[in-house]
Order: sequence, then C-alpha cells, then structure tokens
Amino acid sequence: MAARQLPETFRKLVISKFSTNYREAVELMTVPMLRPGPDELLVKSRYVGINATDINHSAGRYHPGQSPPLDAGLEGIGEVVSTGEKCTNFHKGQAVGYIKNGTFSEYMTIPSAHVFPLPKVDPAYVALLISGLTAGIALHKVGEMKSKDTVLVTAAAGGTGQFAVQLAKLAGCHVIGTCSTDAKGEFLKSLGCDRPVNYKTEKLDEVLKIEFPKGVDVVYESIGGEMFDTCVNRLATKGRLITIGFITGYQSKLGFTPVKNATLIPKLLARSASVRGFLLYHYAEEYRSTFANFGQASPTGVFKGLDSITDAVEYLHSGKSAGKVVVEIPDDMKSHL
Repeated sequence: MAARQLPETFRKLVISKFSTNYREAVELMTVPMLRPGPDELLVKSRYVGINATDINHSAGRYHPGQSPPLDAGLEGIGEVVSTGEKCTNFHKGQAVGYIKNGTFSEYMTIPSAHVFPLPKVDPAYVALLISGLTAGIALHKVGEMKSKDTVLVTAAAGGTGQFAVQLAKLAGCHVIGTCSTDAKGEFLKSLGCDRPVNYKTEKLDEVLKIEFPKGVDVVYESIGGEMFDTCVNRLATKGRLITIGFITGYQSKLGFTPVKNATLIPKLLARSASVRGFLLYHYAEEYRSTFANFGQASPTGVFKGLDSITDAVEYLHSGKSAGKVVVEIPDDMKSHL
C-alpha cells in the first residue's frame, strides 16, 4: 500500500525587510522540515487568506522592537500530516483552519488549541477565519448591533465587508454598503444590501443626509481618512462606529490617513455617540463560538502557489477584488511504495 512521505525541506514566505511595498519586503526561503512538539500539529497548508493588513505585517507595525526575518501570512486551512503525542483529539488527514503568523508556508507547526476542526479542506472556509470572525465579533460584541438598526458597511464588497452585510441582514437590520463600481453594487444587492452606494458616482455624505436623516446606528468602517470623517458626521443619536482598520493609510509611510480629530469630541458628545476600535486578536475567546455559527461562504480571486502571494496582495490593494482573495498551496506530498 502506498504511504505518503514528507519532503526533507519546504518553502515559506519570509519578511526579510520592513516595507509597505509587499513585493520588496518578502522573499521565498527553503527550510528543513519541521517536527511537531507534544501539543502541536504539523499541518500541510492548502489555502491561505490574503488580507489588507498583510501590508501592516510587512511594514513591521505588528512587531515593535523586532527585526526581520519574520514569517509572513496570518490565516489558512490545511491538512494534519503529523501529531504530537498529546494531541489525541486530532488525526492525520484531518482538515483544520488556523489564525497564526507564518501561514504563507507549505508546512507549519501549530499548537492544537489554536486550530479549528473543519469538515473538509475547502477554500470557502478561509473566508470565515479573519474576515468572517472580524465581522461577526465586531458587529455583535463591539457594535452591539440589534434588529432594526441602520447599519453602514464601508468597503462592503471586500473580504470582511461581505460578511458584515450578510450578518447585519440576518440580524434584521437595514444595510447600506459602499463600493467602487456598479458591478460591486450588484454583488452587494445579491448579498441583501438594501442601499449600495458607489462612492465614485455618488457622494456618500449626501446620500446619508437625504435618505437617512436620523443617522446611522452602527458603522463598520475599514477605510479611514475622509470616509471615517463622513461616517462620524452621520452617526445617529447613540450611534456606534466600529473602526476595524484604515486601508487608505496602509501603503503610506505614516501608516494612517489624517482625520479631523479636532472636531471628533464635540460631534460624539452632541449625539452620545461613540467610536470603538476592534482588533480580532483581543477577542480570541470568541473565535470558536462565533465560527460555529457561520454558514458556508464562497471565495473569489483564487491564486495558486507561494509565488503568487505578492500578486494576490497587490490585487487586493488594487481595488479590483470582490469577496475574499485566496491563494491555493498545491499539495506536493508524493506517494511512495
């Protein structure tokens, strides 16, 4: 009977210098095969997720005081190929998902407590990790979203925005979603978005002022800069703005885009409104319960191979993507008699 044999080496993507230019920051390395510790799994990566914040990772914004080289990548799904002696709840061949630095790698070791058992290896599950969990936890735990709220999602056709739209609709909310093309607007309608706004052809501030004069109850905001200011201006009484990022600033050396901080306090005070920051890693205790409540999603923009990761990051930041951008890591394990 044929047995599957691990290669002696494998490849991984490494941040070799800090830069917001992802292509310049990373390089592929060949390293010796790993062995799992007693509480670890050795996983063969099959699909990895691309996130806007991968550029923050490559710029060193997540690693104050640390120097390259650092392993790249933040999430993925794969197949267990070896288990530590204490990992009795997992077996070889099992499909698992994980959120961990270093996922842009053909193989990796992961503490068994940090993985999600999956029904099968399917790229759809990648979208449920960082993107889905961020939307689910941020809206419910931080935004305190409730039925009949008016919810505004910026970058609504993106990897996490698409989940925010669907979760808000499932909660019985009226959903507004911003996007950059009419095609993305149609995509948002297919997800249940009540009012797509193409900000290239419509002014969001005018739409909100005229069509939603009482303001917006919950904002799921990831753009920053002028978009952030507009959303603050249109918050309802007791409105909550959740900032999950500021993608317009990720590729700048500053790492952010300026907002009108001088007017923020009186604007919030006048409406008893609030701005709340959200970073997924601070809510690790919510991962499993939130993940268990998700249905299945469909990724878009599937790339193949570690060599295509820089292309995938640039594609996401080009504004052309809709839904989750995923990279497939081919199975290079060979069968031997």
